[in-house]
Amino acid sequence: MPLIVFPTSQLLWVRVAALLFSCVAFSVTAHGAGVPHWAMSDWCIFCWAFSFACTLLVLLVEQFGLQARTPVSWTNFPITIACYAALFCLSASVIFPLYFIRDHNLYGEMRSYRITATVFSCLATIAYMGEVTLSKARPGEVAGYMATAPGLLKVCQTFVACIIFILVSKPVSYNEHAALEWCMAVYCICFILSMAVVVLCVGECTGCLPIPFSKFLSGYGLLAVIMYLTATIIWPVFQFSKNSGHKGHNASNLITVAVLTALNFLLYLADLAYTARLVFVTV
Repeated sequence: MPLIVFPTSQLLWVRVAALLFSCVAFSVTAHGAGVPHWAMSDWCIFCWAFSFACTLLVLLVEQFGLQARTPVSWTNFPITIACYAALFCLSASVIFPLYFIRDHNLYGEMRSYRITATVFSCLATIAYMGEVTLSKARPGEVAGYMATAPGLLKVCQTFVACIIFILVSKPVSYNEHAALEWCMAVYCICFILSMAVVVLCVGECTGCLPIPFSKFLSGYGLLAVIMYLTATIIWPVFQFSKNSGHKGHNASNLITVAVLTALNFLLYLADLAYTARLVFVTV
């Protein structure tokens, strides 16, 4: 039977803080915030609940000393979870007050609950960012791929793609022209490949590829940069032409997609630059 140990470390306390902050955020929202059940509120609650559950899992595994028995790479899994949790909580910290606090007719206890949820969501975001900072690889340090800059960029790329998928799906805004369908294909293909890299690293399956992992990363990175460059140009050209006729909320969604497409292009470009000079050491 493994013994329960409680080592005192800065990383441990940061994880505990993130666990408590995310727990308070979704508990307060579920208890008395009175938010309606629709896409944005469900997304925020999912972000907090996912972050809480995964952080609790990481803490339990490490406190019981079960890292060697897990079917994943423990040099890659915790920092991957922390990075996703930081991005999830950040998105919830922006979305929740934007949709559920700025209503001037909202007052009293319900408003207090929503403000409290927002504050603790921001605190959880800071805590998870602190965990990523403490866990990421230092120059010259031997670490898992997900602890390096390219690994963290992969997480950011998949997260941005998920936000794009949400924005273009309700209402569907990519079926008006073949060029827009190409943009959607770019988002899907690059998301699948980036997520595949994350899964391969976390699952310690990089050796299953028919080509060296470093060559796969370089080739895929170059392909993704070229594809996202085309989408960055095509999406605004065809969505904001004179005959498009987009108005109101849908127009704001399309502008956001254009900005996120450009952001992901920059992320893939930075990823390619890092990958070109990274010496990957398998732990």
